Amino acid sequence: MDPTFYRTAADAIAAPPEEVAYLVAFDRAGQKNDAMTVIDVKPGSKTYGRVVGWTDTPALGDELHHFGWNACSSAYKHEGHNMHGLQRRYLLVPGLRSSNIYVFDMGPDPRSPKLVKTIDRKTLSKMASYSRPHTAHCGPDGVFLTCLGGAEGDDDGPGGVALLDHHTFDVVGAWETERGPQHFHYDAWWHLNQNVLISSEWGSPSMIEKGMVPELLLGNKYGHAIHFWDLAAGKHFQRVDLGEEHQMALEVRPSHDPEATWGFVGVVISTKDLSAAVFRWFREGDTWKAAKVISIPAEPADPDLLPPALKPFRAVPPFITDIDLSVDDKFLYVSCWATGDFKQYDVSDPAYPVEVGSVRIGGIISRAAHPAKPDMPLAGGPQMIEISRDGKRVYFTNSLYGSWDDQFYPDGVGAWMVKLDVNPDGGMTFDKDFFPHGEEFRGLRVHQIRLQGGDASTDSYCYRQSDV
Repeated sequence: MDPTFYRTAADAIAAPPEEVAYLVAFDRAGQKNDAMTVIDVKPGSKTYGRVVGWTDTPALGDELHHFGWNACSSAYKHEGHNMHGLQRRYLLVPGLRSSNIYVFDMGPDPRSPKLVKTIDRKTLSKMASYSRPHTAHCGPDGVFLTCLGGAEGDDDGPGGVALLDHHTFDVVGAWETERGPQHFHYDAWWHLNQNVLISSEWGSPSMIEKGMVPELLLGNKYGHAIHFWDLAAGKHFQRVDLGEEHQMALEVRPSHDPEATWGFVGVVISTKDLSAAVFRWFREGDTWKAAKVISIPAEPADPDLLPPALKPFRAVPPFITDIDLSVDDKFLYVSCWATGDFKQYDVSDPAYPVEVGSVRIGGIISRAAHPAKPDMPLAGGPQMIEISRDGKRVYFTNSLYGSWDDQFYPDGVGAWMVKLDVNPDGGMTFDKDFFPHGEEFRGLRVHQIRLQGGDASTDSYCYRQSDV
């Protein structure tokens, strides 16, 4: 068994730390190739905090976005499947705009990703009837790939989950057998031992690809529900509406405890007061419910300093665009992309989060600098988060999605990545020696991060005790 397949969360926490991080970079103009990059994250290294690996994708205009491993700790639930030779070796990297999917081999040299397979959009459409692949999760039956759009010619048709084979990376087909009322899609993850998958909602491709549409937002037309499914059967069994004013339910972060029945989902904006929120889902008897546990208010602002989309509101909404839960389930991290705040909550009692840390960097108004470059105002804000398995390090980047970057930061977002060191009792500080930015990324923007050997948003653990 691959040593980076961990039976328990405690095993993952105790394993050797990451030495490299993988980060996708994309060209908004579609005139340069997107790339898989490698960042040295080993303290003391001569190239610490620098780009040390770079592999282009062959097409233009992919907009690499989210990505994931071919296999991980959920392999312990692969009973009945071929486990021979299965290892955490390949990264599956979708192009959100092109619908191409790239498979990179990270095995021979972790600093030199090798592109070994391309799955084109026509194959995805033919085999699964989906497009706009978004999030990849290594699961018990294969790689689960969430998709925002329907088949070619029906782009705004229902989004869903395409299932890919762990070994060949062939598209097996659509995972769902009974969709129920679900139409929009975004993220999906699960409670493996409960046989439950949870999915969330953003919007159809036409609602997002040219930026946020104010009329749709004010009409409460974006997604505002989470869905519960029978994981083994692919059958929908419950929809939980968060309230139509809670627009765009994005990342789902279930507890890492394999016996738990709770998790968190982030909501971008409320049309009632421009606040952003985090909801906790939980099971009560045989019914799944959700309750708002975090609310972050908008900040009043001079309209002359705001981009056109926000001028009428005279305020900056937080825009919660990512959340991430530490492997020990102690801290929840929240990106407020528009204000520039990055918040840390103690969720030891998940029903009652307590804010214990906050930093600010970037932001529409504040343009707060990094301590390594205190005289350089930064655009963009905290966005895609990744947490080390031991919970001691948090990394994040600054680009949300090309057209949304342009809409809310019309003078550009640049490219930067930061690392925070975490106090075990709460609180975070910037690592002044870690700040890859600007031309380090060759003019491209950067989005999701994955860590060598696994991280907080990749693995699902199957056991509470190692000796089970």
